[in-house]
Amino acid sequence: MTIRTRLAWQFAAILAVTLLLFSLVIYFFTYQSRRNAFTESLFARARVVAHVYLDGANRGNAESQESYRRYLRQFYRTLPEEEVRVFDSANKEVFYEGQGPNHPVPLALLDDVRRRGRHIEEQNHYHQTVGLLYRDVHRGDFVVVAASLDSDSRTNLRTLRQVLAGGLLISLIIVGIGGWFFARQALRPMQRIVQEVDTISASDLHRRLSKAEGQDEVSHLAQRFNSLLNRLETAFAGQRTFVRDASHELRTPLTVLIGELEVALLQQRSPVEYRRVLQSTLDAARLLNGLTNGLLQIARASDDPSQVPLKLLRLDELLLQAHEEVQRRQPTSRIDLEFAEPPVERENEPFLVRGNEPLLLAALLNVIENACKFSRGAEQPVLALLSVAKGRVRLEVRDQGVGMSEADRQQVFVPFFRAETVRNVPGHGIGLPLTAKIMELHGGAVRVASKLGVGTQVTLEMPAA
Repeated sequence: MTIRTRLAWQFAAILAVTLLLFSLVIYFFTYQSRRNAFTESLFARARVVAHVYLDGANRGNAESQESYRRYLRQFYRTLPEEEVRVFDSANKEVFYEGQGPNHPVPLALLDDVRRRGRHIEEQNHYHQTVGLLYRDVHRGDFVVVAASLDSDSRTNLRTLRQVLAGGLLISLIIVGIGGWFFARQALRPMQRIVQEVDTISASDLHRRLSKAEGQDEVSHLAQRFNSLLNRLETAFAGQRTFVRDASHELRTPLTVLIGELEVALLQQRSPVEYRRVLQSTLDAARLLNGLTNGLLQIARASDDPSQVPLKLLRLDELLLQAHEEVQRRQPTSRIDLEFAEPPVERENEPFLVRGNEPLLLAALLNVIENACKFSRGAEQPVLALLSVAKGRVRLEVRDQGVGMSEADRQQVFVPFFRAETVRNVPGHGIGLPLTAKIMELHGGAVRVASKLGVGTQVTLEMPAA
């Protein structure tokens, strides 16, 4: 079912329920009003008959009948199926006048009237019976029972039901048709957005949806979709740049491999020359392997965080592993480790974090190894300081190497970027971008502070477990 049809049906259903409740309220109060009015009419008849009976009892039977008719003419007409009875103190019927079937009156009704002073009993088909206790100082107490059929209410309420039902049906038809067209009008901007979205492809992500300047919900949707297009365009541009740079970096060792092998195959070589070619080929293959592993780690670090397995880890133990591995790779470098005093509440597990061990180890290796490579020949050792404060575990790696300019520092998280001062140092420019992605995956952050000719400080920070 389309939104247009659903809106039309929902609008019609809401209005139907509202009109139905309104009609029921009108019918109920009309019924109560007419019922109360008819009851008062019956009580009025009962009082008249009681007065006529007492007047006739004092002056004879003929005069009583004439007095009864004279009082009845004061009313506009006789009620349908009207019956009026008068009972004395012994519950004996002493007067009857009416057009009905003359059903006997139950003694329980008379007793209830004498006990409560009045009685109202409503039967089926709008037939109503009332009882009234009439007190006379000379003749004693009398019970007057009047019964009649409320034919006017039956006719008028039937007409009211027909009018309400017809009005409800006509209103639903009008609202259904009107709601259909109004829903179409309201959803027209959505249809325009769908048409514009269908025309946007991966090759023209620069296009944006129109009608995004308003303040209604459709404009907000267009604004959010335009924001999504902005992110997609940035992601696609970054992907194209990444593929271009990665292809360029991969081409260099492959070119060396192909060149060396082609030269070796041109003519017969001495064992020494073949050994030199094999060594050069091995170096290029190692370079290619390191670059491929780095690209694979970047791809893995860019995965959905929910798909990366996390567990509780001791970051100080990971730091010791990274220190041992860097010392193996860079045996001439000096690395000092320092562990800050933890706060009292974290004395037992001061550096506990929740993360992925291979990824975090790769991040630590990248930062420490970079510090060693870019500070080679410096008098002061590389310092790695691990601390915890305010629920965050922080690792600061400081070196007194060549440093970098502010312009280069702002580009260090771009894959394959190499600062001007370290172009002669072997590397691929993927260490810090990979570390940034790993920290982002763990809810942390990376900060780099550097001064040209002074040194660099890289800070890794992530939530403590």
